[in-house]
Amino acid sequence: MTELLTTARTLFQAAVDRADPAKALRAQLELSPLSPLPEGGRNLLLAVGKAAIPMMREALALIPDAAQALAITNPENYTHIPGATVICGAHPVPDETSAAAGQAAIELAHSLGPGDRLIALISGGGSALMVAPAPGLTLADKAAVNQLLLASGLEINEMNLIRQQLSGIKGGGLLRHAAPAQVQAFILSDVIGDDLRAIASGPTVAPIGTRSQAREILQRAGIWDKAPETVKNHLSTLENAQENLPPASNTLIGSNRHSLKAMMAAAEGWTCMLVSHRLVGDVAEAAETVVTAAQNAPKNKPVALIFGGETTVQLRGSGLGGRNQELALRVAKLGAERLSGDWLFLSGGTDGRDGPTDAAGGIATPATWDAIKAAGLDPDALLANNDSHAALKAADALLITGGTGTNVADVQVFLKRPG
Repeated sequence: MTELLTTARTLFQAAVDRADPAKALRAQLELSPLSPLPEGGRNLLLAVGKAAIPMMREALALIPDAAQALAITNPENYTHIPGATVICGAHPVPDETSAAAGQAAIELAHSLGPGDRLIALISGGGSALMVAPAPGLTLADKAAVNQLLLASGLEINEMNLIRQQLSGIKGGGLLRHAAPAQVQAFILSDVIGDDLRAIASGPTVAPIGTRSQAREILQRAGIWDKAPETVKNHLSTLENAQENLPPASNTLIGSNRHSLKAMMAAAEGWTCMLVSHRLVGDVAEAAETVVTAAQNAPKNKPVALIFGGETTVQLRGSGLGGRNQELALRVAKLGAERLSGDWLFLSGGTDGRDGPTDAAGGIATPATWDAIKAAGLDPDALLANNDSHAALKAADALLITGGTGTNVADVQVFLKRPG
């Protein structure tokens, strides 16, 4: 098991390293240098997301004449950057710090002149870290809806469609604040499929949908009646004719797929198979996908099964955990019932944080389920209460990395030796 664990951690680290924001930004700017500005024009830098710190550091090194620089990130990734203002928002539920960050970003955008350029460095997590309620809404309204969304089981694109319609900065809102200046965005994707409208809720691209679509999704998810009245009123008003958004240049510089390829390249000596780059939807279904793939894998050679995506958890209990930890716990249960031999499964968030916990994810082996019982706990009851963190901690099966400074969604690896 030691060898399997070492290999799994090595592959996970390969995924994180491939998503290194600084290297990705440098490679892009070396490939396509910034165009010259008009005489007197200024470059202003705005970095937002869990990868804001390394992206801002690299941008300042590559663009030393930047007139202003603002980085907005989560508290776990905070560090001082000479030449930049660094502030923190909250994640995954925005709070007053997120609103202050949104206001700071708007003020930076408003300071731009016609000959200036805003260079936006965008990564996952920005949707919660930088908020600005739409007219008539409050931060409390947005926070209440966000909590409903996180517990709803909705996919990330649906969540972001709703968030955009409640925001004055998402869904292209930043472009309106920056106009008539140029906006050039470099984006690290944490969204499966790399829809730029969904990454950090798309501050520099057109919105995903409309208010009526947001309303329909909330109703279908059964949470419309739980939303604040102000939100329901806002989403029930007639659609306004969409203003044409000011132009912007948006460039994708890193994604989950790049990290999955890096994992496969690092799996030397293993028969490596990319099973899915879209492991999405309910976490229980994802666990079934993993275990079924393991059952169908070749039996006579060492196998590494690679997955990537972003699952969802429908909260039914009051426990503590995250989608990666619950996926690992569910694989531990199914694996104990249906798999034989030596195997190990690792599921982790590339940002180093899974839900509101200190873990990046979880690890499952044939011994995990019984180890939870041996600790005096009931793993079935913990699973029913969404208490995956307590269950995996009891089995010494948490994946803890600390903040990584990047975010390209989640990756998983299942390792199995012959026998």
